[in-house]
Amino acid sequence: MATFTGYLRARSDDELVALLVRRPDLATPHPATLASLAARATSRSSLDRALTWVDALVLQVLESVVVLTSTVGPPTPAQVQAAVGAGVDDAPHVARAVQDAVALALLWPDDDGTLHATPGVTDALGAAVAGLAPPGAGDDDETGDSLPDLVDAPPGAASVLDALTWGPAVGLVPPPGTAAADAVSWLVGHGLLTRADERHVLLPRRVALALRAGRTHRAPALAPAFVDAPVRDAGVVAAESARAAEQTVRLVRQLLTRWEQSPPGVLRAGGLGARDLRRTAQALDVDDAHAAWLVETAATAGLLADDGEESPSFVPTLEADVWAAQDVAPRWATLARAWLTSARTPWLVGERDDRGTRRAALDPELTRPWVPRLRRAVLDVLASAPRGAALTADDVHEALRWRSPRSVPPLSAIEAVLVEAGRLGVLGAGALASAGRALLADDDAGAALAADLPAPVDEILLQGDLTGVVPGRPGPDLEDLLELAAEVESRGGAVTVRFTADSVLRALDAGTTADDLLTRLGAAARGRVPQPLEYLVRDVARRHGRLRAGAASSYVRADDPALLAGLVDDPRLASLRPRLLAPTVLVADASPAELLDALRARGLAPVAEDARGAVVHAVAPERRVRARPRRTAPVHERPLPERAASVVATLRRGDPPAPVTAGRATDPSGVPVGAADGAVALSSGRRGPSSDPTAPSARRPAGGTPEPGDALVVLREAAQARTAVWVEIVGPDGRADRRLVRPLKVEGGRLRALDPRREAELTVAVHRIADVTHATD
Repeated sequence: MATFTGYLRARSDDELVALLVRRPDLATPHPATLASLAARATSRSSLDRALTWVDALVLQVLESVVVLTSTVGPPTPAQVQAAVGAGVDDAPHVARAVQDAVALALLWPDDDGTLHATPGVTDALGAAVAGLAPPGAGDDDETGDSLPDLVDAPPGAASVLDALTWGPAVGLVPPPGTAAADAVSWLVGHGLLTRADERHVLLPRRVALALRAGRTHRAPALAPAFVDAPVRDAGVVAAESARAAEQTVRLVRQLLTRWEQSPPGVLRAGGLGARDLRRTAQALDVDDAHAAWLVETAATAGLLADDGEESPSFVPTLEADVWAAQDVAPRWATLARAWLTSARTPWLVGERDDRGTRRAALDPELTRPWVPRLRRAVLDVLASAPRGAALTADDVHEALRWRSPRSVPPLSAIEAVLVEAGRLGVLGAGALASAGRALLADDDAGAALAADLPAPVDEILLQGDLTGVVPGRPGPDLEDLLELAAEVESRGGAVTVRFTADSVLRALDAGTTADDLLTRLGAAARGRVPQPLEYLVRDVARRHGRLRAGAASSYVRADDPALLAGLVDDPRLASLRPRLLAPTVLVADASPAELLDALRARGLAPVAEDARGAVVHAVAPERRVRARPRRTAPVHERPLPERAASVVATLRRGDPPAPVTAGRATDPSGVPVGAADGAVALSSGRRGPSSDPTAPSARRPAGGTPEPGDALVVLREAAQARTAVWVEIVGPDGRADRRLVRPLKVEGGRLRALDPRREAELTVAVHRIADVTHATD
């Protein structure tokens, strides 16, 4: 039998590059040799990571290879196909699963076409592979190749076997004196069951396989087809997607405008207060959950941020100005890309954490690194369904359960992602829209949305009852006018607005005059501005500005009006803009400290006072800066093919070229690849005297491998093949002891092996093993 290391050495550079791209942890940090790559690929952590993202059929194939290898020997692909219960129509699916497992280096084919599980895969799959009992458990009783006839079995025996046949293989012992207990006792007596303990019975693996007619699974696990999912019309999907996208862009713009005028404060923990969130939701006319999602999306897109002041607030950023100047499609694309790649979980806002504290929007604790992967996985399921199919959260959950059975996301998280995708317009009527497909494919999502957006309308039908109707989607200028001077009553195929005294007053407060507002309304109106609307604007304008309010940063008061009058005219104080509010009160646009310094520089002797008029002595304020969390890069980054190619080139340089012997390739130790292993040694480079004079030194290589971990793969291969090896163990005193052992398991940096000469089992730390050599028969 060839070895996994030899198999890797025989792979082409393109195949190794593909392996590193699919399993990026193998390239970080760079392995020095192909033997080191093999050791890393067979480690438990790397195998667990690879198995996490394989689909259910690949897992079935791996389980079948492991089970068949333990019973009949390494199987062929045809035997694997039969073992998983695949028919002729399912054969291509099983072949694809085998190819995926080989591409991930979870399986490797021998020269004769048989399949071998990579060392360590058996342990990584767990004890109950394919619902079977562990090998050897309960198989000590000899009952022959065929099962006993159940004709004479008591009632219920067949039902007990049926319940355990396809797993789990462990069952509870029925209460004594019952018919079920008699059936279990009969099955135990005839070797069809074995007692695991006083309360449990176990169906031996050989019995289960016989009952399954040699199969490891009932049927191959195929991807869900969703043939019963409702299919939406393409026009409906596009219209609903465009409506949701336009609404989200509009709401985010309103959010930025509101927070620019009234920035909410930042909590001590870094989040947004519940009251501020509720006020924002009321202003945007959405619920709290929707408002939290809008806030989180805007912040993720870089449109909102903590201003970093002594009393920090959330305010729009400079990027928000650039964003607001764009059209709807590019603005939406910015939000959509930020949402897709965001690690934030807005759906957790309002829930309580482990300490019982309610989670706040923009709280740094809402970050979860798996969320971007979940969003892409959900959209990918929708993209793989028939075009226009509206999948439910249960449908997506079923698909993801098949795609990664060992890492199934919670249904609640899938539901939240679907809700967010619907709000954003990635979905339309529950189906993936064209803009969503472009977003998932990293194409121009903005252009895809622009194709679905209806043409903007630049005119409004004004009516005498102070209402107006826009027959379509308002253009940018008209949308600005309506947000400035009207209240939106309804949105749909048309937009209905109403002009009120408050809405007109809002426009005048923003700096618009009555004439300017009427001019803009007249330019956008289909026809003349109705007389009631003109009267409303003029009447509000007449009352506007009768009272005035302003702000001053500091004041000075004195008993002598002449002293203050001289200060107003002093050119040295002109930059402070001093002005009299009363003969004895002067205000200025400067802080009290600045005003005091300026007056003292003029030769005066002012003092500071508080709101009650008491003298305040100056004290140096304490300054503090809020620590900001550091961003760390992920430990393992997915390598680009170019980076993977450079790693492969390094591996080839660090690995000796395989010489050719008698027309066949050999590994660096001279053993033909695909032939039976002779005395092949892998060493950590440490040498010690051998205490076994029978071990032929001629079988040991002249030098060790560059990395100590290279011996791991040889030990794992020997444990999987159940072959003996010579190990050179360095004791605490530095003396080496060379022993012939049969490895049982290599895990956690320790070797558990059987010493047949001493009839004992030993456990030794791998770092104490200086040399490993395959033993000859």
